Order: sequence, then C-alpha cells, then structure tokens
Amino acid sequence: MAMGIKVGDEVAITAIVRKRVTEDRVSVSIPHYGFPHSIVDRTSTLKKGQPIELTGNVLRVDENTVTVNLSPPVTVDIAAVKLVTSYVPPTKKKPLVDKPT
Repeated sequence: MAMGIKVGDEVAITAIVRKRVTEDRVSVSIPHYGFPHSIVDRTSTLKKGQPIELTGNVLRVDENTVTVNLSPPVTVDIAAVKLVTSYVPPTKKKPLVDKPT
C-alpha cells in the first residue's frame, strides 16, 4: 500500500497490455480502473499479457483513491500506485523584500 502519497508526487501504476490497437497504440488494463485506456508505443516490442509501468503526477488524493495524470487523468485505488519521486517544493534563494538603503 502506498502510504504518504501527496499532490505533486510522481507515482507509477503497473498495467497489463491487452492488445495492439494500431501500429503505434497499445490498449492496457489498469487495476482498479474500470475504463479502457491506451498508450502510445512506437517500439512495437510490447506483447499481450506483458506488464508495463505507467508514470504520472498525482493531481488529487482522497481517502482510498488517487487521481494520476496519465493524459487523461485516471482515478485508481491507492493500493495500485507506487511512489517514484516525492514532490519537494522549491526553496527561495533570496528574500522577497529588498534590503533597506
């Protein structure tokens, strides 16, 4: 289970390849997501049943669900995601106010 997931984190979802739709698109099955999803794959090395990792940024976190930006946004169960990179807000290098003269 993915604990400590917050907005802005980069997460990965392991999906299973269902079939090749066109020459450059592959249909995948995402766990805990009840809609079809396809991704661009120009390498043509993916085969049916092969797992693939989809990465995206977290847009929203609820009690048991996480919305990940996979273009389009996908809402899945929090147990289906794995933390890749935690978001660290930028730090200020200089103060926002000028020094008095």
